[in-house]
Formats: sequence, C-alpha cells, structure tokens
Amino acid sequence: MGAPARPERCPCGSGDVLEACCGPILAGRPAPTAERLMRSRYTAFALGDEAHLLGSWHASTRPDRVEIDPELRWLRLDVLAREGGGPFDSTGTVLFEAIHRDAGGRGVLRELSRFVREDGRWYYVDGVVS
Repeated sequence: MGAPARPERCPCGSGDVLEACCGPILAGRPAPTAERLMRSRYTAFALGDEAHLLGSWHASTRPDRVEIDPELRWLRLDVLAREGGGPFDSTGTVLFEAIHRDAGGRGVLRELSRFVREDGRWYYVDGVVS
C-alpha cells in the first residue's frame, strides 16, 4: 500500500484544501462574501470550470459563454483591497492581481471587480482591468 493521497490545495491561495475552501462554492453553495466569490471565480478559471463562471455572473452582464484559454496557467492570486462585500452588505468591490503564464511568458491581470448580493447569493457584475 502506498501513502495516502495528499488533499489538493485550493488554487485561490488561501492555504486551505480545495474541498474546504472554494470546492463547496464551485459545487453550488453560496459564497458568504464577495471576496470568497471572487476567489472561487479565480479557482474556476484555474480549473476550467465555465459553468461556475457563468452561474456566478450577474444576469445583467453575463455573456453567453466564457472562453477559457487552455494555454494560460494561473499561478497566484493576491487580494489587494476590498470594500463592502461582507455577509450583511448588498454590494462590494475587490481589487486583485492574478499572476499567470502562457507561451508568451508571465503576466499580471489587475482588476477591480464589482459584486452584488441578491436573494442571499453574491454575483460578479463587472470589473475594470488596469
């Protein structure tokens, strides 16, 4: 018998295992905060989960599909700031940097994302990339 498999760390960088972090949100559990939804969306990009990305996108701005580049590898997520977005808020913003690598080398996506909470669920509305 070999050693037991190590639980997979969550791509969002929380330090927790996927099944105790973003896994339940990817499976349909509501995110408790805007930041947690943003982290789960980063994880969805890293894992190629188009269904979660579309399902967590507000209907007013949701595209018909999400193009996930299979050559893009997401390396790290850094949350730089947040405003609102708590369990008792109805809106919130999260400023983050997502480090990635593709055939052209390493890059950084910096975005200020807006979120809204409706019927107890957080949704991504849009973001300003800088």
